[in-house]
This record gives sequence, C-alpha cells and structure tokens, in this order.
Amino acid sequence: MTEQSSAREHVSAWMEKYQAAWTSNQPEDIRALFTEDARYETRPNDPHAWQGQDGIVKGWTAARDEPGDWTFTWELLGTDGATAFIQGVTTYSGDRPTYDNLWVLQLDPSGRASAFTEWFMERD
Repeated sequence: MTEQSSAREHVSAWMEKYQAAWTSNQPEDIRALFTEDARYETRPNDPHAWQGQDGIVKGWTAARDEPGDWTFTWELLGTDGATAFIQGVTTYSGDRPTYDNLWVLQLDPSGRASAFTEWFMERD
C-alpha cells in the first residue's frame, strides 16, 4: 500500500466517523474523533476555537444540526503528510441555505484529528 492510499483510507475512515457523529450528536462519538488537545476552528484563525475534546463537544453540541436536517457530500482534494484537504457541500432541508465547505484536517497516527479548520460559504 502506498503512503498516499494509506492517507486516503485514514481520511475516509475519519470522515465516516465524522458524519456518524454529526448525525448522532453524541458526546462520545464527537470526542472519539479528536485528540485530547485538539483544536477545532469554525473559521481560520478563530479566536473562539474549540479547544480539547471537552471544548469541542461543548461547541459542537451548542451549534448542533439535527439528524435528517442536512445532507453532505465530500471529496478529498489531496494530502500532504498528515494534513488532508477536503471539499464538501452541505445542503440543509427546508428554506435553509446550502454551503460550500473547505476543510483542513490534521490526523495523528491513531487516526484522530489534532486540528480541524473549516471554511464555509453560503451559495447564492
């Protein structure tokens, strides 16, 4: 197995778990995605970034989306070592907007995220 295919498999596995946590909103599912000292930025250089597993769980559940209220598709744009670049589209139900997403994800050797930064833009 090549290094790049291994990285893609790690990212795909993490993304499956992320979407499961997004659906469940269960603290243990969210916590399992991240290292103990992870940083989750809802925008680049976020002064209010969610810090550590407990901070991420708190931020995530406060901003939670309800199951069945959204769909998400994604594509891995590339990797550079332990860093992955992911492009996604989040579509919300009803009259809520659709968002284009760009995520930068840093995975540790165990497959958990040590850093996560998202950019999102509402579609016209």
